[in-house]
Amino acid sequence: MELTPLVKNIRQILATDTPIIDVRAPIEFKQGSMPAAHNLPLMNDAERAAVGTCYKQQGSKKAVELGHQLVNGAIRSERLAAWHKACQQFPQGYICCARGGMRSHIVQQWLREIGIEYPLIVGGYKALRQTVIELTKELVQRPIVLIGGCTGSGKTTMVRKLPDGIDLEGIAHHRGSSFGRTLQQQYSQATFENHLAVELLKKSQQYSRWVIEDEGRTIGANSLPQPLRTQMAQASLVVVEDPFELRLERLKAEYFDRMTHDFLSTYGEEQGWEAYSEYLHHGISAIRRRLGTQRAAELSTLLDSALIEQQKSGSTEAHFAWLCPLLHEYYDPMYHYQLEKKQDRIIYRGCYEDVLQWLTANAF
Repeated sequence: MELTPLVKNIRQILATDTPIIDVRAPIEFKQGSMPAAHNLPLMNDAERAAVGTCYKQQGSKKAVELGHQLVNGAIRSERLAAWHKACQQFPQGYICCARGGMRSHIVQQWLREIGIEYPLIVGGYKALRQTVIELTKELVQRPIVLIGGCTGSGKTTMVRKLPDGIDLEGIAHHRGSSFGRTLQQQYSQATFENHLAVELLKKSQQYSRWVIEDEGRTIGANSLPQPLRTQMAQASLVVVEDPFELRLERLKAEYFDRMTHDFLSTYGEEQGWEAYSEYLHHGISAIRRRLGTQRAAELSTLLDSALIEQQKSGSTEAHFAWLCPLLHEYYDPMYHYQLEKKQDRIIYRGCYEDVLQWLTANAF
């Protein structure tokens, strides 16, 4: 496929993390943004809404006049100073608005008036977004190897160790289960897709396949792009088969030790314990229907006892009292059921180290 100069330029901007001064309103930025973008809006949300209403009721000329009235005097000086500082910080960057239209041209002109020449992205965020969508469709056509295995098999760790690994859970800020929430807020769907596409683009210059954890359709609030889901549904699969005790130790380190530290460090002792407890209880509550109301209540009681023991002794091993039955009764049977439907796609099985060695030796 022959790429136009504009598309080539946008791909280069994305692949090199070229800074983007995004002058859209904060609400637009939150709905979708690029990894290297910095939101320094021409108008805040309220100002943008007012101009939009004026445009609908009185037309373009009146809307432009209102915009200049709202962003004037001290407000204009303050925002111009922020853009000036950003231009100094990112001398190789670009200005971006929704479609490369009036807002980015106004900012570009105001900067020019103080002696700064700064380029803008033709087509704005819309062009960036369209490029990302096309990139994803194109790059997921490469061979994909999925890493499967029961909960606690170290699949995410393995993906992160492999140079051609794509860490979907890391990009999504979620570990992909009912206990998967992290302290990082998840991106909007569009922003998640943008970050994923840029990660694929960066690695596509060196690697010709993707190693991805065997995920479901969603990771927390983020859905995998349809082209990727389609390819994953027919991809080859390697399966990690580690002893139950080793899986427990990994889960202890990730979900109890690390999360205790993160919650207490972020919120302080009292509020941190409350947030940590709520996080674990929410994990059980999210699968209450599948566990059955009575069994969920029993596991919640065991969880409460484990939390008391953890606060008393500092040990997180008391959580095994509810984690072990949860794995035996819910997670492991569910995984084996799903794996049964993929038997014909399995190309290798082994312990963690063997699978890692096999994937490394069979890179292409």
